[in-house]
Amino acid sequence: MDLIKVAEQAFAVEVNHPKFKSGDTVTVAYRIKEGNKEREQLYRGVVIRISGHSDKKRFTVRKISDNIGVERIFPLNSPFISKIEVNKIGKVRRAKLYYLRSLTGKKARIKEKRV
Repeated sequence: MDLIKVAEQAFAVEVNHPKFKSGDTVTVAYRIKEGNKEREQLYRGVVIRISGHSDKKRFTVRKISDNIGVERIFPLNSPFISKIEVNKIGKVRRAKLYYLRSLTGKKARIKEKRV
């Protein structure tokens, strides 16, 4: 077991992302390869969940696109994430915001925490 951990630490890439939690609105710049071209796609939405531990952390971002909710799971230490930008800090009392899936319109808004 120790050899596996040593190998993971040797190949681990140190990435400095800003601190964020569920309820925050973030913009994730994700590199996408299409054929021989590579481009950066911005994905902006609300973080509804952060799961995992240490280097296996992942977070789910939910956005509304053409009145349809779209969720995407990003590994936090992915080499394809070039940057994460926190746009708004949300005022929520839960760690998992699954209740947003059933809400629409103004009810689905999250209050912004004044900093």
